[in-house]
Amino acid sequence: MSVTRDIAATYRGPGAVVRRLLQAGENEARALVILMSACALIFVAQLPRLARVAHLTGQELNALLGGSLLGWLFIAPLFFYLVAAISHLIARIFGGRGDFYGARVALFWALLASSPLVLLNGLVAGFIGPSPALQIVGAAWLAVFAWFWFAGLRQAERAEAAA
Repeated sequence: MSVTRDIAATYRGPGAVVRRLLQAGENEARALVILMSACALIFVAQLPRLARVAHLTGQELNALLGGSLLGWLFIAPLFFYLVAAISHLIARIFGGRGDFYGARVALFWALLASSPLVLLNGLVAGFIGPSPALQIVGAAWLAVFAWFWFAGLRQAERAEAAA
């Protein structure tokens, strides 16, 4: 399936998509591409907000963009690898039988699949600014991301997923 179809399918059933990704076999390059794609989309989502900040405060836009690029494409991926490892260890405490790869795929896919809401959040932040609308969209993204991540992690930590 294409990535866009998988993203749409995730909104109907996140566990099934993660199961399909895991059944394709362990491929760290695929997991890294999913993560880097998600981070790139999150960076793109920041552009309207950063342009607004630069315009309102008089700061240099290129400096803001450079900092965001460094953060999202070089530092955030390392952080997400750490979060995925910690989530797997916590799942092990509660009886999870998966592996670190499955935990990475669950987290990375949740980031990528929830990216349409991240893009909407960026547009609201850029065009409307701090407002109840921004808080609502941000809360919606957080809820959807958490739903995708926990459903995917539950699927990755099942005994048959580990086999």
